[in-house]
Amino acid sequence: MKLTRIAQIGAISAIAALTLTACAANEGAPADSAAPTDSSAPSDAPALSGEIAGSGASSQEVAVQTWTAGFQTANADVTVTYDPAGSGAGRESFAAGAVVFAGSDRAFKTDELSGTFAACAEGSNLIELPTYISPIAIIFNLEGVDSLNLDAATTAKLFTGEIKNWNDPAIAALNPDATLPDLAVNPVHRADKSGTTGNFTDYLAAAAPEAWTFDSVEEWPVQSGEAAQGTSGVVNAVKQGVGSIGYADASRAAEEGLSTVAIKVGDEFVEYSPEAAAAIVEKSPFAEGRTEGDLAIELDRTSAEAGVYPIVLVSYLIACQEYGADFADQAPIVKSYLQYIASEEGQNAAAAAAGNAPITADLRTKINAAIDLIVTN
Repeated sequence: MKLTRIAQIGAISAIAALTLTACAANEGAPADSAAPTDSSAPSDAPALSGEIAGSGASSQEVAVQTWTAGFQTANADVTVTYDPAGSGAGRESFAAGAVVFAGSDRAFKTDELSGTFAACAEGSNLIELPTYISPIAIIFNLEGVDSLNLDAATTAKLFTGEIKNWNDPAIAALNPDATLPDLAVNPVHRADKSGTTGNFTDYLAAAAPEAWTFDSVEEWPVQSGEAAQGTSGVVNAVKQGVGSIGYADASRAAEEGLSTVAIKVGDEFVEYSPEAAAAIVEKSPFAEGRTEGDLAIELDRTSAEAGVYPIVLVSYLIACQEYGADFADQAPIVKSYLQYIASEEGQNAAAAAAGNAPITADLRTKINAAIDLIVTN
């Protein structure tokens, strides 16, 4: 799966070019979009027409482009636009009513749910759907070194600046066969408020609390290294800077052919893969204290089970359960678009383009039940 992204991105771009608009994009275990016939409106339903706009996570950009292409092909009178401005910006735009759906690399926190969401009807709950599951790759650029093994504590020290050189004994002990250069470490982090940062720091805080003392945060808390804007900025900074290390959605690491880290889980080192990302989600419960359509997942970052990759991003698509009067005409489009995204066809198309892990059939059932709550009359 890590190698398919390069070969398939051209085909997806061609598909997107044919659409009207492809925007610049429990206990039960969590989780596959469907062909237009089973994921969009029923054949006897009125044809959809109009525009909807979303904003948010850049990690989902390629997947959203793919979903938009497929959905607009089946609904020629619909235009979907998506601004990959970052998770924080997407949530803020959604709360302000500037867009009718958001992409976010984390669900809204419970204390944020009491806020005002301008597009939603008064008293409406939110629909939060974990439709994009992808590993976060730790990427690096060292001449002559194609892969590294790291544990959580060593990773944390690299990004805080405590480990300053690539031939540090802590790295060497985990990589006895590697020829590590006498070269300064340049940790690269997101400059913008980012759900990818939130997920990465959530892993560090859970798995290496003594080395990472900054908790789980979406804005980088350490004054060290290099700041870069968005996923593309981090990827480009690492790619162009020998001695650099960063973190990014794994699909971009595969696309750029960057060297990546295998993370210690239990007694083994696990490389990222869609399958390993799906495995950690499968073994994690839904968050408690949420409404019926709010499917936030509590990831178990410290799992020692074989075959799981703990630095995983579960990115959500967020909508209103009931839209306000000024936005009600967009609700049927939002609902049908989300149904396509959750369908087997939509999930498989995104996986082919972006290398993410399709949701499981069990999670799809739960997601479709949540989408059914969206009021369209």
